[in-house]
Amino acid sequence: MTNEKASRGRSEHHDDHGGFARDLVTIEQRRTGRRRVLWMFGGLVAATPIAACRGVSVAMNSDAGVDDAAGGTSGQSCTSIPEETAGPYPGDGTNGPNALAMSGIERSDLRASLTGSAVAEGVPLTVTLTILDASCAPVAGRAVYLWHCDRSGSYSLYAAGLEEVSYLRGVQVSDANGRVTFTTIVPGCYSGRWPHMHFEVFDDLASATSGNEAIATSQLALPEDTCALVYATSGYEASVSNLASTSLTSDNVFRDDGAEQQLASVSGDVSSGFVASLSVMAG
Repeated sequence: MTNEKASRGRSEHHDDHGGFARDLVTIEQRRTGRRRVLWMFGGLVAATPIAACRGVSVAMNSDAGVDDAAGGTSGQSCTSIPEETAGPYPGDGTNGPNALAMSGIERSDLRASLTGSAVAEGVPLTVTLTILDASCAPVAGRAVYLWHCDRSGSYSLYAAGLEEVSYLRGVQVSDANGRVTFTTIVPGCYSGRWPHMHFEVFDDLASATSGNEAIATSQLALPEDTCALVYATSGYEASVSNLASTSLTSDNVFRDDGAEQQLASVSGDVSSGFVASLSVMAG
């Protein structure tokens, strides 16, 4: 049994550690239709309409042509997948602290804490999500809340010693091309989970006050080759063995949803930093 299946009251563990019982509730909610289905554009990676075998309808549009300048890939099809759990440490007011209510949460650079002087150290990563509508067209005005663990695998607002720290959390509003861009670091890999980031999509900035108002919730996976390069650098030592002991196909969040559809496209190097991108059809 992984740490993710342990009691979520164990604050010394990270993110989804201790949160699997909570995850099961969220998974059941999505399967019974109590939350809106998350749609994702499959042009960045090979997309497979896997959701149909899990009781979730799949909408395909083989003629969908999203202009490259708008963040999509012309001629690719759109595929729906179920949304993912926010995990036990969302910091969105649904399980304890609410970073969405903090001053300065609307920001592009997530590395500094919103309060105090703490700054998350690590290899730089720029993340761009492109929000699309049901016709694969970019949507302006959507608010996206992105959060993830630091290089040691700890989550701000929850981990011991980080209760008053709020780094690696922020909100951006999609521009005319449907894009939101965040400057952050490559997250660490902790025991029981594949390296990932969480995000929630809201109708607009005014709605981004609590995770209860999100229209879509999911997780972004990072490629193994990128993580291997980063984890060979100082500060990520614990991630080396954790990465070696898991995989996308065994990860208890990604394994049942077709992780290839949530795997970001990443380029760059350790010295200059990395750039990740993913297009998401949400509502």
